[in-house]
Amino acid sequence: MKLLVCIVGMPGSGKSILVKAAREMGLKIITMGDIVREEVVKRGMRVNIDTLLEVAQELRRLRGDSYIAVKTLEKLGEVREDIVVIDGVRSLIELEKFKEKHRVIIIAVHASPLTRFKRLLKRGREGDPRSWEEFVKRDLVELSWGIGSVIALADYMVINEWSEEYVYKEAIKIMEGIVENARKNRSSSQPN
Repeated sequence: MKLLVCIVGMPGSGKSILVKAAREMGLKIITMGDIVREEVVKRGMRVNIDTLLEVAQELRRLRGDSYIAVKTLEKLGEVREDIVVIDGVRSLIELEKFKEKHRVIIIAVHASPLTRFKRLLKRGREGDPRSWEEFVKRDLVELSWGIGSVIALADYMVINEWSEEYVYKEAIKIMEGIVENARKNRSSSQPN
């Protein structure tokens, strides 16, 4: 049984800062959005906001709401580490799938819509919205999947309206505490 540290947040909230902190701590990371990106590429489609949302919705509709979590668990099967960061959880169904075999801790990252929109425009990653209308459309789709419920159930909340340095320090502090507690619990549960 692994400990899954699930990172959740709306697009542009700053999940990548938490992932960076986890990576620098030496934790293994699996990004759920990569599964959708891989599927888009496999189909020979251009990676953009429309194709990512279309394929993500289609996968959920045709293969079930837990499909992306199932594919994530397949990748997790190749991981030897006991603590793994899962980037991009979007629904309670995905969380429940993870909880069937693993312990789960949720860290939510929050930033206001305007802050997130400005970040996404500046970032300009393939698939990021290029207009307010695209941004709102993406938010509504993500909310329809249940991401708000996952955020509401978070064990930890990081507010990302300040500097990246501040958020990074908060992320390190939270993850160090999680890792320390996990290691203590593991050693105390082992026989002498």
